[in-house]
Parts: sequence; C-alpha cells; structure tokens
Amino acid sequence: MHTKVILMQDIPNLGEEGDIKVVARGYARNYLFPKKLVVPHNKGNLAVLEARRAAIEKHKEEKRRHAQGVKERIESTPLTIIMPMGDKGRLFGSVTSTNIVDELQKMGILVERKKVEVPESSIKSQGNYKVKIRLYDNQEAILSVAVNPQAAEEKSKEEPSPETGA
Repeated sequence: MHTKVILMQDIPNLGEEGDIKVVARGYARNYLFPKKLVVPHNKGNLAVLEARRAAIEKHKEEKRRHAQGVKERIESTPLTIIMPMGDKGRLFGSVTSTNIVDELQKMGILVERKKVEVPESSIKSQGNYKVKIRLYDNQEAILSVAVNPQAAEEKSKEEPSPETGA
C-alpha cells in the first residue's frame, strides 16, 4: 500500500519542500513521519502548504540563483589534475568523479559526487576532457579538465630510486 504525503523539507531522491508524493506506507510510517520530514496529505495540511507557498517559492529561487553562480564558477575555471602516467600517456590508475569533486572542493566549490558525469565513467589517459555536472533544477555546467603528467622530480620524491635504496 501507498501513502500520499507532503514534503516539509528537501529529501534526496524523493523531492523538494512542498512537493506532494506517494510513498510506501512503511517508508512513511517508519522513517519519514518519525523524523518529521513529511506530513500526511489532507485538507488541513494542504491549507498550511498553500500559506507557506510564497516562502517555498522564494527558497527555490534562491537555490536556482546559487546554482547559476556555481555554474559560472565551474565553467570559468578550468581544472588541471596532475597524475602519474606511463610513457604513452596512460595513467597509473584513473581520474574518477571522486577525484574531480575533491579538486573542486579545494577550490571552494561543493558538488555531490553522484552529480558529476565523467566521460566513460573514468579518465584513463592524458588529455583535455569535458565533464558534465548536474546542478539544481535541470541546470548543467560543463567543466574543462586537463589531465597532465606528474613532473619527474615529483616522481622521484614518491618512489625510492634503486641506486640509493632509500
């Protein structure tokens, strides 16, 4: 059986504040209601929702503006990732969405890992790539990612040389 509910706040993979959703009865009874994330769908709660509609719309507009600002920052700043690689430009490992999220976080841009779409799920060779990042309300940003080889002196610091045995 299912239960119709009104979301009181944003819930990942379910919806945003003010949305009316149909969820499994057990999910609502055991998780959503005890955490006060939703209220039952009825006339009284619908009236409360309509009274809060202006505040909810204002909140959604703020999220859209924030996403637009993040999009502009992402698209204006190319990302360079330095990775160890072999002679033919093949990486020792790969660049994944986690690596990209970590690099963006160092720049002060917070993005969820699951919203980063790396071509073919990971980058395995040197070059320039376009990575799609899904933002709020169907907005997308295209991040330019350059994968470059690690400098020779950086490699020697990480790997002990065979002559010294250090």
